[in-house]
Parts: sequence; structure tokens; C-alpha cells
Amino acid sequence: MSAKSYAVGLDRCEANHVPLTPLGFLDRAALVHPERVAIVHGELNQTWAATRKRCYRLASALIKRGIQPGDTVSVLAPNTPAMLEAHYGVPLAGAVLNAINHRLDAEGIAFILRHGECKLLMVDREFTGVVAAALKLLDQCPVVVDIEDHLAAQGPLIGETDYESLIATGDQSFEGIWPKDEWQPIALNYTSGTTGDPKGVVASHRGTYLMSLLQLTNWAMTRAPRYLWTLPMFHANGWCFTWTIAAAAGTHVCLRRVTAEDVLDAIGNHKVDHFCAAPIVMAMLADAARHTRLERTVRVLTAGSPPPLAVLQSVLAMGFDVEHVFGITEVSGTPVSCVWQDGWDDLPLAEQGKLRVRQGTRAAMFEGLMVGDADTLVPVPHDGATSGELMLRGNTIMMGYFKNEAATRKAFAGGWFRTGDVAVLHKGGYAQITDRSKDVIISGGENISSVEVEDVVHGHPCVLHAAVVAQPDPKWGEVPCVFIELRNGVEAPTQEDIIAFCRARLAHFKCPRRVIFCALPKTATGKIQKFKLRQEAGSQDAITRLASHA
Repeated sequence: MSAKSYAVGLDRCEANHVPLTPLGFLDRAALVHPERVAIVHGELNQTWAATRKRCYRLASALIKRGIQPGDTVSVLAPNTPAMLEAHYGVPLAGAVLNAINHRLDAEGIAFILRHGECKLLMVDREFTGVVAAALKLLDQCPVVVDIEDHLAAQGPLIGETDYESLIATGDQSFEGIWPKDEWQPIALNYTSGTTGDPKGVVASHRGTYLMSLLQLTNWAMTRAPRYLWTLPMFHANGWCFTWTIAAAAGTHVCLRRVTAEDVLDAIGNHKVDHFCAAPIVMAMLADAARHTRLERTVRVLTAGSPPPLAVLQSVLAMGFDVEHVFGITEVSGTPVSCVWQDGWDDLPLAEQGKLRVRQGTRAAMFEGLMVGDADTLVPVPHDGATSGELMLRGNTIMMGYFKNEAATRKAFAGGWFRTGDVAVLHKGGYAQITDRSKDVIISGGENISSVEVEDVVHGHPCVLHAAVVAQPDPKWGEVPCVFIELRNGVEAPTQEDIIAFCRARLAHFKCPRRVIFCALPKTATGKIQKFKLRQEAGSQDAITRLASHA
């Protein structure tokens, strides 16, 4: 039989080719487990059957409000049932979901509403004050819907209607507008702002479907997981766990505010067994006054930056099973993880900690990871020493940047998605990020990894968070400058104390020359906004960027 024989009578049809979308997970969960609790929020225990009904009515109500396929519908809310329901209701109306960071200021919110061409905005009343200020900056305002939540303070009413009234107008018999092409957009997510230049990342139904199942399989999640929402749902759609938990017919445990006390209470009260968190949350738990060991193991994915070894060892001792993963908004989740190897449990804890901070290797459902020369694309050897740019390739990667073809072409140059991270590759294909390309400090011709210096500074008992950036120097070109946020209740060290601590543990040229004690600026996901620190330190990188935008 020749290849031509396979080209005849084997066409795609409705029976063998259905557009991939995560929306179908909702239908299955409601069909198979209608009375299982889908959402916990305060006193609310909402079943999968009730959740499905509300999501479809929301979709119908949006259409009655004039929303058409391809329109952008924005939601500005914390981790609440309304935000979860929007992840189904908005795309079931054929629209594109834009989940907005509620920690942004009025100008930042206005930029997203304007750039994203928002037609309707649902906003939690805790944030209606800042949203009202944002709307005043727009030439054309979207329809506004107020979301009320009895668990939080209520700001002024600014909407044409409220969320519950909107849902009440939806038809119970509505069947949804399903994608005809799995390449259709499902979400528009803006980058976090660690670089100061947010871009609109467009995710497809296909990509989010695959990432949702990747998370389920790569983490080997248990049946019916009880998942705590410490990771903001507005961050890459909560790494797609907004849909993953439906695929597993699990339970979403909502959390409006993330404190160590609230996380530990939720784990105890709701039998939470999984959650995701930035290293800042890990540090918060490690620093908690309550250091009792957990009654059962709770599995944690952490990403954003390598958690300090001291923090890792502390939370592991409490009973958390921590897995370090890597992902960014452009890949819809975390397709890279530090897969634990047989035999690693027998190593000393300090050695285990060094292994855990690796970003790791690609998931089975993700097609490509390479560390290579940014210009030639020649891969680096698996020696754990040779640096290159971390590049990714796979079916969960974004469609592109919204209304920014130049940035899209640059990001996909050479057929790989360029992360901008500097990394080395260990045996087994384990990547370890040593720095962002913009965070490498070049001092007297020598490269200094800011991550290496930060790890040492984090070892000081008084340090809660630390960030290292370049500071211009007339002799060396650049030298390290460290910003430190201290633990509560400690006797503050001096600049000289910190420098001496580093000189005892680092080559002297790598040690910070300046120490600034302050509260570090962070995004809502806990990432430190280094571009602000560069401006404070007067680094050449910041000066160049500011000049280019002048």
C-alpha cells in the first residue's frame, strides 16, 4: 500500500475531529458528579450541577447584553466564584475572557481596557473605586457589572446592573456557542509587568485544553483534588487550573486574600491537598508563627523564581511536598517541572534542596525545551555550566501578542519561543535558570548572576526577601546592588553586616557594594518588579529603557 492510498477516504469529519476546548470539562463534571461540591467560598458550597447551570446562564445573559463572538469581556476580581464562572460563561458566549490584575492602578487598568477593546467589564465591588477612576481615562467605556461578595468590603456601585441580576436574565436552556476552530482565542492575558511593558497574550481553546490536561497528568493529581486558590486566577488563567479542576471533577477552594493563617486554616478546614504559589507565599508559610507539622501531605507547585534553600527546607519540614516548576503567561501554565528522581530522597537535605530549585525538564505533553545560543540556536551541552537562552516549543504556547505583530515575530524567532531567561542544562535535560538576560550584571568584564547573589543574601537570618540589580560604577561599569526586605521583629543589620556576610560566602567581586533596606515592589503573583529597583539603583539598563521611551 502506497502513501497515496492513505490520502483517500480518510478525511476529517464531525465523528473523528472535534475542536479541542476546556469548556467540555464543565459538562462532564456536572453530568458524572452533579452533587459533588465544585466551589467553596466562605459558607458557600456550590455543586457542579449548580455551577454548570450558572455558567450557561451567564453566557446567555452576556449575549442578551450585546456581546458577540470575538468580543472581549473583562473581569477584575480576586479568587471568587464569579471569577471561576467567568472562565466558562464568557467563552460559552463565544467571547474572549480578559482576567485583569486587581492590584493595578487606574492607569494600568485603563490601558488594558483600552488596548483589549473591552466591551463588558465585571468588577468586584472591593475595587470599584479604582475602576471608576480608570473609566474616566477612557474615551469609550464598556458596559459595567458590579460583583458583590459578602466576604469583603463593598465599594460604590458603578455598574448598570449587578452580577446576580445579570445571571438571572440568562436562559436556562441555552446550549452555548462552541468554537468551530480550536485555534479560536479563549483568553487575553496581560503580562505581569516585571519588565514595565505589559503585552496582551492571546491563548487558544486548543492550547488551554492541552495545558489543563498537562497539569493534571504532569502533577499526577489525585482523583477529585481539593485545590486551594492561592495563585491568582488572573495570572495565565490560574495556570489553567480553572479548567483542570473541572477535568478532575475536583473542588475549588476560593481564597480572597493570601496570608499564612488563611492558607493553613483552609488546609485544615477544607482538607486541601493541592495548591500553587509563588516563592513569596512559601516564604510567608516558612515565616509563620504556627510551625506545627501538617496532618497530611499537601502538594505544592511553586514558580516565579527559585525559592531560597532555607525556605524550601522549612516548608518541607512542615509537611509540604514542593515541586519547582517553570512557566510564563505565554505558555498558559507550567510545562516544565523538576521531576523527582529515584535515589534523590537518600541525599542530604541540603543536596535535595539544590536539586529542587532547578526549573526541570519538559512535560510529556510538551514538545520542546532547548537551552542554546540566542543567535546561532546551537544547543549547550548538558554540563550544568554552559549558559544559553531557555527556549520552548509546544502546542500550549500563545497564538501571539494582541495587536503587536513585531513583538510576536521577535518572540518566535527561529521557530522557538524566546523566554529571555539565561539557563544551564543538567544531565537528563533539567534546565536551571541562572538569570533573566537583563539581570546579568557585567562587572569589569565578569558576568555575575543576580540569582546566585540573592541565594546567599537569603541565607541571612534577618532577610525575608532580597533582589539584586546592577548599579552603574565608574570603575567596574556595573556592580551588584541588593534591596532587602527584613523579617518582622528582627534587629536590623547594617549595610556592612550584609556585605561581610556575602564576602564570607562569595567571590568578592560578586558581593553587593550597596545595600538598600525597604519593602520590595511586587506584582500580584509575588514576582519582584526589578525594573523599579533598577530605576532606584540608577542601573544603565533602566536608564537605557527610560531614554528609549522618552
